[in-house]
Amino acid sequence: MHNPVPARLSPNERPVMLVIIDTEEEFAWDRPFDRASTGTGSIASQPLMHQRVFDEFGIVPTYVIDWPVATTAESVAVLRGMMDEGRCEIGTHLHPWVSPPHDEEVSRFNSYAGNLPRQLEYDKLRLLTEAITRSFGRAPVAFKAGRYGLGAHTAKSIAALGYRIDASVVPYTSFIHDDGPDFSAFDEHPYRFEAGGRTLLELPVTTGYAGWLRSHGPALYALAQQPLARTARLGGILARSGALERIRLSPEVATGAEMRRLSTALHRDGCQVFSLTYHSPSMAPGHTPYVRDAADLERFIATVRDYCAWFRDELGGQFMSMTQLEARLAAS
Repeated sequence: MHNPVPARLSPNERPVMLVIIDTEEEFAWDRPFDRASTGTGSIASQPLMHQRVFDEFGIVPTYVIDWPVATTAESVAVLRGMMDEGRCEIGTHLHPWVSPPHDEEVSRFNSYAGNLPRQLEYDKLRLLTEAITRSFGRAPVAFKAGRYGLGAHTAKSIAALGYRIDASVVPYTSFIHDDGPDFSAFDEHPYRFEAGGRTLLELPVTTGYAGWLRSHGPALYALAQQPLARTARLGGILARSGALERIRLSPEVATGAEMRRLSTALHRDGCQVFSLTYHSPSMAPGHTPYVRDAADLERFIATVRDYCAWFRDELGGQFMSMTQLEARLAAS
């Protein structure tokens, strides 16, 4: 992503929160990737979050969907019904191992689509984009890479396919240990960048540091990942002491208190845009490590609702969809 240009709201604009849901098939998170794992039964559970949270706050989330979801009639019916009612937007989410053409070996390395040969990644993106367009009657304009797997050619490929927004960058985070991309040099702020002769908007996954050492977060977190520091559990010591926490704005990996601490710290430093994310299978117990039973689901929904209420009432925030935010940023 060359020559990024900050994308800022006007100074008097209230902070904005958007919701992006990685909408995908169910699979065993602790097992190797499997092309045969294509069930999408959990899509039927997505309206529950609307009934309990989103409709109350006027939140219009973006469901970024992958091949099994886009090509299963029952899943399309649920999501298209909400889209037609103006209750959600539909974007794209590429899981290469379940997305044709199936020309690559299924492996951890190839689970990051950006690691695939350029033409194969493009062909998977093209076929998925066409499938979503057929199923929903409109072409998607927002993309989020499965496993955050951006590669050297991904931006040019999505630009060529008509996308205007990417939401794949995870600030201050490296997936190199897993053969994935390195976003260590990126921060939480939206920006525009050129790709394939087009200008795209990047809306990073809200991730950052809280604690009294947060200004030294990147350096200290890198130190805490060294073998000796990991053995000494330096990261845990820093977090428990309140000195430094790296937090992602997701009810799957952060408590409500952690999400509030992160948002307070980022807002104090000038962050205007906050992106809350989770995976669609978490709305049906037993499909992800984050929601194992009915009690977990209740806590999950309550965490999202309480955070949204806090964001509106205490942080003074507002809620926008991805395309609403894109338009507001353009106007600014």
